[in-house]
Amino acid sequence: MSETKNWILQGSYFETCNCETACPCVWLQPPTNGDCKLLVAWHIEQGHLGDQSLDDLNVAMACYSPGLMIDGNWQAALYVDERADDSQVDAIVQIFSGQQGGHPAILMSFVSEVLGVKKVKIDYQEQGNNRCMTIPGIAQADIESIQGITGGQATLSNPPLCVVTSHPTVVAKSKNYQYQDYDKNWQFSECNGYFSAFVYQP
Repeated sequence: MSETKNWILQGSYFETCNCETACPCVWLQPPTNGDCKLLVAWHIEQGHLGDQSLDDLNVAMACYSPGLMIDGNWQAALYVDERADDSQVDAIVQIFSGQQGGHPAILMSFVSEVLGVKKVKIDYQEQGNNRCMTIPGIAQADIESIQGITGGQATLSNPPLCVVTSHPTVVAKSKNYQYQDYDKNWQFSECNGYFSAFVYQP
């Protein structure tokens, strides 16, 4: 266990999975298709762990849940921006593995198997109602928000389970979602997506 340090991450995030829109897992209901194949991407606009700056770095995680997500038994694979130096990679791993507490520790409490950690090129883009992330040879995800009945983006707030607790999440739908790594080969479209700003801290 690493020594607990002062830290904060803030920026934007999005996720997509194989559930129908909107994913029922956030309401502690069974996944639409019996299991959940989840891909999450974060762009850290500003952040640090102790004295180590983590500004302008990207992070991604693929998770597989064999059933009800709240029951745990997730598999997870972490991907860290290739632009990060060794100290930054170590800091990101500490935070996203849950060693430094905060909401990542809650999420990682559901993980029973870490498939691995890789340092890769991560291209994270946000433009208007769209979010896109590419890891060459491994993952590509492209989602677009859904319009609310009174205009603007449809959102949900304070569900019992979510990747981000600091902001309401925008409900979206995937235009493309592909992930091929470890023993996984996932390809979906027209499925669930969420995005928002985020703040993680102890």
